[in-house]
Amino acid sequence: MGQWLAENLVEIFTIVFGSGLWFTAFSIHKDGQARKEETKTRKAANLLAITANHREIWKEFLDNPKLERVRDAVVDTAGQPVTNAEHVFVTLIILHTNSVYYVMKDELVVEYEGIRRDIAQFFSLPVPNTVWRKSKPLQNQDFAAFVDDSLK
Repeated sequence: MGQWLAENLVEIFTIVFGSGLWFTAFSIHKDGQARKEETKTRKAANLLAITANHREIWKEFLDNPKLERVRDAVVDTAGQPVTNAEHVFVTLIILHTNSVYYVMKDELVVEYEGIRRDIAQFFSLPVPNTVWRKSKPLQNQDFAAFVDDSLK
């Protein structure tokens, strides 16, 4: 037996080592697939959370007649200044947009391709634009640049 082992040691070592490499490669592949699925699941959960937050913010708009001017394109904010209720509501939108921006930037959610158009449509309205200009200095520079670039 000892002689046979000595004569076949190279072959035995090759089989054992090759099997170990194959098992390691298989494990790494399976782990990678599991991580991809986990990432997809996390992105979907994040998207659902963003959607729920978006819905909650806009429910406030629908339930509050004091916010009617927020989506009015012809409001004169110089003649009729932004109210506290409007300011708070638009600030919630800014905070929500900020969160979405950073989640997208970190690739933690599927990118919303129309976000720049959405930002431009909302923040170009008189009330949101007035609140944005006042709030912009309080924002991170990269987020402020993102919103401003969207408005162009």
